[in-house]
Amino acid sequence: MATAVPMVEIWRGPFLESMHSGHAVVCDDTGQIVESWGDPEAVVLPRSSSKMLQALPLLESGAAADAGLTDEQLALACASHNGSEIHSVRVKAWLEALGKSDEDFRCGPQEPRDIAVRDALIREDKPVCRYHNNCSGKHSGFLTLTKYLNAGPDYVAVDHPVQKAVKAAFEEVTQEDTPGYGIDGCSAPNFATTMHGMARAMAFFAGANPDGGARESAAAKLTRAMATYPELVAGEGRACTDLMRAMDHKVAVKTGAEAYFIAIVPEKKMGVAVKILDGSTRGAECAIASILVRLGVLNPAHPLAQKYINAPIQNWDGLVTGRMKPVEGFI
Repeated sequence: MATAVPMVEIWRGPFLESMHSGHAVVCDDTGQIVESWGDPEAVVLPRSSSKMLQALPLLESGAAADAGLTDEQLALACASHNGSEIHSVRVKAWLEALGKSDEDFRCGPQEPRDIAVRDALIREDKPVCRYHNNCSGKHSGFLTLTKYLNAGPDYVAVDHPVQKAVKAAFEEVTQEDTPGYGIDGCSAPNFATTMHGMARAMAFFAGANPDGGARESAAAKLTRAMATYPELVAGEGRACTDLMRAMDHKVAVKTGAEAYFIAIVPEKKMGVAVKILDGSTRGAECAIASILVRLGVLNPAHPLAQKYINAPIQNWDGLVTGRMKPVEGFI
C-alpha cells in the first residue's frame, strides 16, 4: 500500500506514545478531490462503510417499494448494529414479513455487542442467533431483493443476481472497475476500490436529488434514513450514532472494519473516505471527526465531538493519563 501520513496522536502525559497513519479523501459532487491526505489512489476494501452502496439495488430494483420498506428498515440495511433490542426486534419482524427464518440468513450467529442483551442470553440459556449479527439488517435487504428477483437462496455467492447487482452499482457509483473482492465478516463479497473512488461515491450520495432518477432517489433515501435513525445504524456509545446526533442528523457517517470510515455531507455535496493503515478503530473515529470539524459540519466543542477528537485516556483507577487527538494542522 502507498505511503500513509500521520493523522492521530496518542499522548501519555507530555510524551507522544503512539501514532495512527492513514489515507483520506474529500470529494465534491463532480468527483473532484477537494482535499486529500496520503494516497488517493490507494486500493482498499471499504468493508461495512460500503453498505449504502450494497443497498442501492434493493431500492433501484423496486424491491424496497414492493416490500413497503420503511426508513427504519433502510437504516438497518446500512447498519453495523449492536444487536440491541431495538435492532433484533426490527430484524425479526422483517424476516417474518418476508416469510423467512433466522436460518435463511447467510451471516453467521454473532454475540451481541450490547452487553445487557448478551448477558440476558447467557442467563436465560438462549442461543446467539444470526439476527444478532451486526450485518443482519444488510442481509435482510439482500433477502428482500432475492425474493423480489425470485433468485436462489445463496445470495452471498459472488455470481448470485444480488451480488452481481451490487457489483454493478458499486463500480458505476465509484466510477472505477473494482480490482477484486474479499469475503467480509458476514460472508458477503466486499469489493475493493481506491480511496478516491469511495469518496467520489459518497459525494454522489451527498449530492443526490430525492426527485431525480432511480439511482439518485435511492441514494438520497438511504442517506436520509441513516441520518434520521443513527441509533439503528450503530447503537448507543458508538461513533456513527454519536456523530450523526452531534451534527443534528444532517450528515450520514458509517464505520467499516479495519479502520475505514465514510461521511456523506449533503449540505456541502461532499463525500469523505478515511482509512487508518493499522486497522485501529479509535484512529479512524478521531480522523473522521477531525475532517468533519475541518469541513465545518461538526462543532468541535460538542461533547460528542470531544469524545473522539480530544479523547481522554484513563487507567483502571479512572485517572486521565493521556489524550487521543488529531495531528497538529489536521483540524
